[in-house]
Amino acid sequence: MIEFYESQRAMRNMRKIAMQRGVVAVLDVGTSKIACLILRFDGTERLNEAEGIGAMAGQSGFRVIGAATTRSRGVKTGEINVMQETERAIRTAIQAAQKMAKIRVDHVIACFSGANPRSYGLAGQVDLAGDVVSEDDISRVLAACDVPDFGDGRSVLHAQPINFALDHRSGLLDPRGQIGQVLSTDMHMVTVGEDAVRNLAHCVSRCDLELAGIASSAYLSGMSALVEDEQELGAACIDLGGGSTGVSIFLRKHMIYADTVNIGGDHVTKDISMGLQIPAATAERIKTFYGGVVATGMDDREMIDIGGDTGDFEHDRRTVSRAELIGIIRPRVEEILEEVRASLDAAGFDHLPCQQIVLTGGGSQIPGLDGLAARILGQQVRLGRPLRVHGLPQAATGPGFASAVGMCLFAAHPQDEWWDFELPVDRYPARSLKRAVKWFKDNW
Repeated sequence: MIEFYESQRAMRNMRKIAMQRGVVAVLDVGTSKIACLILRFDGTERLNEAEGIGAMAGQSGFRVIGAATTRSRGVKTGEINVMQETERAIRTAIQAAQKMAKIRVDHVIACFSGANPRSYGLAGQVDLAGDVVSEDDISRVLAACDVPDFGDGRSVLHAQPINFALDHRSGLLDPRGQIGQVLSTDMHMVTVGEDAVRNLAHCVSRCDLELAGIASSAYLSGMSALVEDEQELGAACIDLGGGSTGVSIFLRKHMIYADTVNIGGDHVTKDISMGLQIPAATAERIKTFYGGVVATGMDDREMIDIGGDTGDFEHDRRTVSRAELIGIIRPRVEEILEEVRASLDAAGFDHLPCQQIVLTGGGSQIPGLDGLAARILGQQVRLGRPLRVHGLPQAATGPGFASAVGMCLFAAHPQDEWWDFELPVDRYPARSLKRAVKWFKDNW
């Protein structure tokens, strides 16, 4: 765990270097597509970075100067499956974005889905050394959080303090400089499969790029698709991707839960391909142009020309009614939504003051999905698109780019994480971790 803590700190330092240079790339490594956006930061943003001005300060200070997407290869359920294929696809996207931006980038911030995320709520409490809360007190209270044993082969992806309390006053976002006696905190930690993170980092380094940050797609989609009131009062963001569906819950502008359902839009395409005995590319086209989840009387009469190039005249002239197509699509979509419902129930979503649900991601564009989701997930359902950011091309404003746009906000205004503070060695949360810190300092 200490290795990952140090690597996260190293990535944060890389991000600061990139900000000083004024340009950084963000890379969304998905199952169906790989998207790359290149951001340029102006002088104001770099000044704020130097002064340590806090997170989520809006989206001023950067603009998108390059954008490219390519078909994803070698990625399955959000995780890298074939290294060489994924490397080639990443290079293609990066080079196309660089060509548009007319600039070379060395630093990239990447996100991915999958990797079986798990959420933990941690709490810590310390007595203040003086009367005024200092940076050192923040470090000590974070170190006092009792980290659970999340098992071998897992790494911490996010560890964010979501609430501070000073004496009897709770709900503080930043207690530094305030007067009190006892400081306590609540922290949200997300762990993922370590191999997925290592593979992504290795793939980025093979592309001759420096990794300046890594994040969960579910978290980023929530940052870009939820409006400020939803993030404050409580809302869930459901990111329907190609290989997996991300689930994130926000409250008081912080993510408090993250999960992934390993079913996505590609599974719908495979169902169509198998049900109609057609190639996957044809199935994807038919799903995009004629797909839906609610059949009407008109759909029995609307015939879809399947086509084909097998040379068999009868086979290549087949047609299917839109009602039959919907009959193939709907059961899989219902399965995805039922899995999402189970995840939300496990998180205690029903107990939030507001139960708004926002659907985003490429899979959310199926007609009628919001109505079906309202019946399965709850009444407060809307379709979400990512926030507009300066310079974003029109082609990159759809729901399928929620993660990529969220990563722009994450790059410009990252929220405080555990590794942003200098944790005192003698106050590490677990004995094994304390030993690991000592080993790390002795050997490095």
